[in-house]
Amino acid sequence: MSEERDPETSSEPAPAGRGARESGFSDEKWDYRPLRLSPGITRLSAATQLSIHAEFSGWELSRVLLYSDGTRKVWLRRRRSTPGVPELRT
Repeated sequence: MSEERDPETSSEPAPAGRGARESGFSDEKWDYRPLRLSPGITRLSAATQLSIHAEFSGWELSRVLLYSDGTRKVWLRRRRSTPGVPELRT
């Protein structure tokens, strides 16, 4: 039987540092934002919150972990935006 590993510590995407886990992190193609949903939040309420993030901020669901106490750890991701051409000054 394979051992389940916590994606926060052992699998991709790997954040740069410990503080980055709380506020988000990036790799070459994606920006990631972790969210922790408390056990008291219903499944419908969680889905509504995630839909709002998706619709208004461009995030999509990357991964969900459900802990035995009912807490959900959710990773959202969105494509990194490439900076545009800087404005030319004359």
